[in-house]
Order: sequence, then C-alpha cells, then structure tokens
Amino acid sequence: MAMMMSDPLVVGRVIGDVVDPFSASVRVTVKYNSNKKVYNGHELFPSSVTIKPKVEVHGGDMRSFFTLVMTDPDVPGPSDPYLREHLHWIVTDIPGTTDVSFGKEVVSYEMPRPNIGIHRFVFLLFKQKRRQTVATPSSRDCFSTRTFAEQNDLGLPVAAVYFNAQRETACRKR
Repeated sequence: MAMMMSDPLVVGRVIGDVVDPFSASVRVTVKYNSNKKVYNGHELFPSSVTIKPKVEVHGGDMRSFFTLVMTDPDVPGPSDPYLREHLHWIVTDIPGTTDVSFGKEVVSYEMPRPNIGIHRFVFLLFKQKRRQTVATPSSRDCFSTRTFAEQNDLGLPVAAVYFNAQRETACRKR
C-alpha cells in the first residue's frame, strides 16, 4: 500500500503534491539511453535525459490500455512551485505488457530543464477504461495530473516512479 511512510512516493511528496494515495497494481520501468534506470528519488543529470526514455508496462494484458504522464511539480522552483505542474510527456493507448512505442504520443517528450533547485520528474501510469478516450491537454504549463485524470476518467494511477534533477553547472557535467 502506497500510504506507508517509508514509501518513496510518500517521502518524496509525489503522493500529496501530484496525486492522491493509490495502490500500485502494475509495475513500470523507465530507462534512459538503454541503461540508466529510473529509481524513486535518485538523481539524473539533465544531460542524460535529453532523449525520451523507454518505458515498459509490466502488467495487464494486450486488451488493457494505459496512459503515461510525465510531469514536473516543482516549477519554477521547489521552494515556491506556484506554476505547478509542467507537463513533459503524454503517451496513451499503451497495451499492457508492452512499452510506449506501441502507444500514441499525444504530447511530445520535452527534456527536463530545471533552473532553480532540485526538481522531481514524475512518471505516472493510469489504466484506461477503453482505447482512444484520452483528450490532449491544452497547455503544458500549470498542468494538473489530478484534473487530467479526472477529465479523462482515468482514476488513480496504477504505477509511478520519479527521479530528481537539478541544473548542471560546468563542473557537474564532467
């Protein structure tokens, strides 16, 4: 159950800031550059996440469909995220047991560009009730995962994972 205080989604305030408490029912893996796997709360450099990742859904079956949302809840900075959230990517109609390449990209991938502080970049997976029912949001800015899920009848997420990133200085890129 995601409510346990040791749950990294609770500790990292993904549950609370982005979504309400949920129980994961499938597993999702996110890999950048085929070898950098995303683990909750781990830091990745913006220079290593420039190209959209491979995201695999481990669960459901070929008759179940999922929507993937990637968002940054820490815009413009984590101490005062008054522009929460910024939408980075949406892929819909992903068949269970496959990856995002089998889905429909409705919002193209936008690489993370954190300017102030350490930002969380959250991948949320929702189970769709049926195919081709998810509407494209009107803007990436001031996006709300909760509102998007509600408007598209997606319910609570079935899986989530997030990483942290901060602006790279010249010395951090080495």
